[in-house]
Amino acid sequence: MENWLLSYRKEWLRPDVIAGMTTAAVVIPKAMAYATIAGLPVQVGLYTAFLPMVIYAVLGTSRALSVSTTTTLAILAAAELGEVVPNGDSASLLAASATLTLLVGAMLVLASVLRLGFVANFISEPVLIGFKAGIGIVIVLDQIPKILGVHFARGTFVQNLLATLHSIPKTSLATLAVGISMILLLVAMERLSPKAPAPLLAVAAGIAGAYFLNLHAHGVELVGHIPRGLPSFTPPIFSLVGQVWPGALGIALMSFTETIAAGRAFVKGDEASPKANRELLATGLANAGGALFGAMPGGGGTTQTAVNRLAGARTQLSEIVTAAMTLVTMLLLAPLIGMMPQATLAAVVIVYSIGLIKPAEFREILIVRRTEFIWALVAFTGVVLVGTLQGIVVAIMVSMVALAYQAADPPVYVLGRKPGTNVFRPRSEEHPEDETFAGLLLLRLEGRIFFVNAEHIAEKVRFLVEEAQPGVVALHLRGVPDLEYTALKMLTEGEKRARERGIRLWLVGMNPRVLEVIQRSQLGEALGRDAMLYNLEIAVAKYLGEGAGVAS
Repeated sequence: MENWLLSYRKEWLRPDVIAGMTTAAVVIPKAMAYATIAGLPVQVGLYTAFLPMVIYAVLGTSRALSVSTTTTLAILAAAELGEVVPNGDSASLLAASATLTLLVGAMLVLASVLRLGFVANFISEPVLIGFKAGIGIVIVLDQIPKILGVHFARGTFVQNLLATLHSIPKTSLATLAVGISMILLLVAMERLSPKAPAPLLAVAAGIAGAYFLNLHAHGVELVGHIPRGLPSFTPPIFSLVGQVWPGALGIALMSFTETIAAGRAFVKGDEASPKANRELLATGLANAGGALFGAMPGGGGTTQTAVNRLAGARTQLSEIVTAAMTLVTMLLLAPLIGMMPQATLAAVVIVYSIGLIKPAEFREILIVRRTEFIWALVAFTGVVLVGTLQGIVVAIMVSMVALAYQAADPPVYVLGRKPGTNVFRPRSEEHPEDETFAGLLLLRLEGRIFFVNAEHIAEKVRFLVEEAQPGVVALHLRGVPDLEYTALKMLTEGEKRARERGIRLWLVGMNPRVLEVIQRSQLGEALGRDAMLYNLEIAVAKYLGEGAGVAS
């Protein structure tokens, strides 16, 4: 096993066992509920909380991460399985799920081999917030019919919304009463006793109500028969690979993104941060191994990881304890779980999926950065209107466009000097007293300058030069980590045009890499060493020493 076991301390055993048992009380009911989101039998949730969790505990690098499945992965799997098995046949769904999950695992393992762990950073936080909020809305709408006790053919978000509204007159009042009661119970416990295993207690209450009140006789649909025992071998159908690989790719990306985000969020001060490429391998093998024994696509969950950490987990042994409790459930408690109302599971899903919708985060983004708020809305709209799997593509594309936009439009600042100091800062209405120097234009460039943004930067600089009509332009390049050839050519041509107009160009504050590139180029020859200065203070002193004065 991993180093955590070799260095295990005796005093960690008790907190790990308690944390594992506490987390099991949350993971097991939620995993079963998430299986129903994917349109799979509830026992698939148990299978997903068993073997994948053991494999991750052995191979993963996060001590607290709890790995089974999540609302996001469940709804993505539902979308893909709905395309492949539109008739909902149970045997076909299980085989298709095994194929999808195995493919997700294989993609994650391949990404680990290729060291693609950095890909997790390709979805920006605002886009991820919008994507998850959209997922939350879709999941809640998907579960409402189970709370109402109605059935209809599923379609797009809009079609499902209209069908739900039209089905309201057919509501089963007994089912609605069970669903609302469970939601109120879960919400009350989350607020009044957040450390209590609310999902487990809700499931227990639902089973007790079904037994003592004979709810099935009143039209309340129950989970039904759950096979007792260990999961059996589930062979994948390789002929489906051509159909499911695009969906598997999206699920793999989201699995890794959620896993690494949850793992990093609960690192203690004395622990190392999860290693991205090792996490890819661990979650990949967890998915691949689980797929062969009935598990659905999985990854690290934020809520269950939080419970695990808050309950005192010190190492991955807590996850093995959680898996052991799942095994006990499969072997002994399956008949009892079969008596649970479907509305109870739907209530668990709704309460925990609403947590994905965080208006406060949207509001915070809007206050800080309006552009990123638009990206979050685009990701949200993409999930709701075009579907979850297509929505993740929209989310990635929005992130890529956002990255390209930022790279293509780096800032160019006109600088002034704070009076009585050697501090240079962008000129603004807040500091009208900052000093400027007649005939000297101080400009600061920030970010990597390369072929995507070179011409845009050149246009900004030309505009500022035309406006100021200086004798000397000093470009401060301390914030420029690299200078690509296209950008170097832009600077060379700009220096030539400026020289022809009697304007001198100085380059200030270059790092060794940028300085070396310029010195080897025609620009270096044209400028000479006198026009390449260490900092802005030296540049201003040099300019003033030539006879210029302070403007104001």
